[in-house]
Amino acid sequence: MQRTPAFALSALALTGALACGLAQAQTSEPVIGLITKTETNPFFVKMKEGATAEAKKLGAKLVSAAGKTDGDNAGQVTAMENLIAAGAKTILITPSDAKAIVPAIKKAQARGVMVIALDSPTEPMDATDALFATDNYKAGELIGQYAKAAAAGKKPVIATLDLFPGHPVGAQRHNGFLKGFGLQANDAKSNELSRPAEVVCMADSFGDRAKGQTGMENCLQKNPDINIVYTINEPAAAGAYNALKAAGKEKNVLVVSVDGGCAGIADVGKGVIAATSQQYPLRMAAMGVAAGVEYAKTGKKVSGYTDTGVTLIAAKPLAGVDSKDVKTGTDLCWGAK
Repeated sequence: MQRTPAFALSALALTGALACGLAQAQTSEPVIGLITKTETNPFFVKMKEGATAEAKKLGAKLVSAAGKTDGDNAGQVTAMENLIAAGAKTILITPSDAKAIVPAIKKAQARGVMVIALDSPTEPMDATDALFATDNYKAGELIGQYAKAAAAGKKPVIATLDLFPGHPVGAQRHNGFLKGFGLQANDAKSNELSRPAEVVCMADSFGDRAKGQTGMENCLQKNPDINIVYTINEPAAAGAYNALKAAGKEKNVLVVSVDGGCAGIADVGKGVIAATSQQYPLRMAAMGVAAGVEYAKTGKKVSGYTDTGVTLIAAKPLAGVDSKDVKTGTDLCWGAK
């Protein structure tokens, strides 16, 4: 018998009719939900690919949904409600709003649904049954260490292109970067962005290329002497580079980032990004699906935090900083480590 393929729906497109149909799925084919922040960010596209492949391998039905934009909590709440109606006994989610999503998670858990956060924790972190994610503070530290070594004693004039205020991932990467650079920084438990004197401009990019470019343009207007740029992810880094190039400053400013996607690693090879911390969304998603299938079969839930790994990728190795080259980054880009 041919198995029904995994498919994707936007949060608002999970209609009642489809939900009813999915609720009637055979018990031998557990329904696992995946809710990402957006459908368009390459990171979440790759995450969905990993979940789809693992679901097919293990004989599960994957139903995916997403918010319209990063930060769309209402869309994720709607998706969660629809997935519960569809019979999902495990929901994997990358929370857009770490706090606001918690009541919806509690409702799901009260109905026997196991909820696993991927990539981004909730606040509090233990609101979900488990978290499979990069150590985002460490990811920030790695690129901070690299930027410090690359600066070679030159006075740092730093711009940060962040996610948006209050998000744990954005805070952990930002503060980790500052800690790695040797500057004053909050610890990994804080969701507040540190701003030592060396940081002359901070802008919210929402992880978006166009917003990253606008943020960089605004920062250059405030301080044309910026020589180091931290970015929340590689789309924002690409936008920052466009702004720097338009201003004729791309050769004199170091850009570092986080994600390690195939396009981002290619940008490291081109000199757009000096170094990036590579994470592994395929692995996160596959682990989440496997845990969901195990729960459906045995009733056993996973718990706690699982670090899914991070590797510094740089085109130019620097003394005292452990990094891998572009070829290694390309071979690993977003796959299982």
